[in-house]
Amino acid sequence: MRGRLLRAWREGLKAAGSGVGPRREPPWRVLFFGTDRFAVTTLRALQAAREPSRGLLVSRLEVVTLPSRLPVELPVKSCARELQLPVHEWPQTGPAGHFDVGVVASFGRLLSKDLILQFPYGVLNVHPSCLPRWRGPAPIVHTVLHGDRVTGVTVMEIRPKRFDVGPIIKQEECPVPPQCTTKELEVILAEMGAKMLLSVLKNLPESLENKKEQPTEGVTFAPKISVAESCINWEEQTAAQIIQLHRAIGSMFPLQTLWKGSTVKLLDFVEVDSIPGSAGMCSSINLLSKVLALT
Repeated sequence: MRGRLLRAWREGLKAAGSGVGPRREPPWRVLFFGTDRFAVTTLRALQAAREPSRGLLVSRLEVVTLPSRLPVELPVKSCARELQLPVHEWPQTGPAGHFDVGVVASFGRLLSKDLILQFPYGVLNVHPSCLPRWRGPAPIVHTVLHGDRVTGVTVMEIRPKRFDVGPIIKQEECPVPPQCTTKELEVILAEMGAKMLLSVLKNLPESLENKKEQPTEGVTFAPKISVAESCINWEEQTAAQIIQLHRAIGSMFPLQTLWKGSTVKLLDFVEVDSIPGSAGMCSSINLLSKVLALT
């Protein structure tokens, strides 16, 4: 009932603003929200969907991204400029009532109810996990860190006030490649998610009608990773845990340890079958640090 009322409200707002009801088929007018490399893959897929040779799935495309605190632009903003797309810096979102659907990919900000209701078809989120597993801002990192063998992508409907709790529109699984890093898995899931989103947009009204609520069992959370978690505790962590940590966060924060009173960054690791004199080590594998760099 609540879903039908929200849908009716959206359609009423659209009709009041334009004099006609929402369109029922592509091409769609899309407002995209994103920031990082994962989001860039989805943005490029939406831009490609504007070409008549691709079926003209998208007619209008604009971008909302966050202001950057770094000297360089965020990847989504750079990509939008390259593609010559209009860019709005959050909290600015462009003119209300000019878009059919919103799309979020790795945006990191909650959208208000008023903003969501500006879109006749709501806001879709491309999330790189099989929800409800790994809700939160770092699902790929936690997938690798916890040694998951299976992951996937969920295209879900955004709900206000909470992250990653909305109903599932489309979900697909994929195996996690052995010894995969977060960066490598991000590429796989980004491409997978972009394809899934386009599939949803091809039959958007029907896809939304067939959505289902997330299971209440199996909920896990994927909070942000801080640099403090890159510090190795040799007494408590096994070699297997250390190499898993490196694969998960090494591209963001090189692992650190103390060497003769100085902090040292361990830039890479190699796994070896055996080290002379290593009998009695507390794990099933041995590690050698490949590169050491004094901070």
